[in-house]
Amino acid sequence: MEYYNYIKSFHLIFVITWFAGLFYIPRLFVYQIEAFHKPSPDKEILGKQLKLMAKRLWFIITWPSAILATIFAIWLLILQPYWLEQPWMHVKLAFVLLLFIYHYITHVYYKQLQIDLVKKSSSYMRMWNEGATFILFAVVFLVVLKNAINWIWGVVGIVVLGILIMVGFKIYKNIRTKNPDA
Repeated sequence: MEYYNYIKSFHLIFVITWFAGLFYIPRLFVYQIEAFHKPSPDKEILGKQLKLMAKRLWFIITWPSAILATIFAIWLLILQPYWLEQPWMHVKLAFVLLLFIYHYITHVYYKQLQIDLVKKSSSYMRMWNEGATFILFAVVFLVVLKNAINWIWGVVGIVVLGILIMVGFKIYKNIRTKNPDA
């Protein structure tokens, strides 16, 4: 299995680019939603450009990366099927399922914004933007520690991180309310 590490490397590369897309697309959604509420012609000019940026990010980087990361992951599992017997892998796969759900819901938001259907606030999208971060933390700790029990401590850490992010979000929102250019 001389090529195993090459497959693993490609898997990691596409996981990284997939997450990069998932980190950036909600930020574009924030800008799209804020542009939607601007007066003309800013609304139309910004809206058109942000839709194009989102389309390119979503279909040139994020979706292909998700597909390729999955293909290489399946290939790795075929080469090392004993991983499927490991409890930590079961938990990891549950988080990967959660990641696919997050990706799908993000796709729904993408489609809505492409037709100027604004159902969520920019504040909501700022919080949504953190979803992929939580999943990434959980998966990385599971893969590095390879222990299904220690993931509980990881979840506690994720909850603490979430609380810190929410506090930071509230502080930032207060600053933005006082100074809209911040």
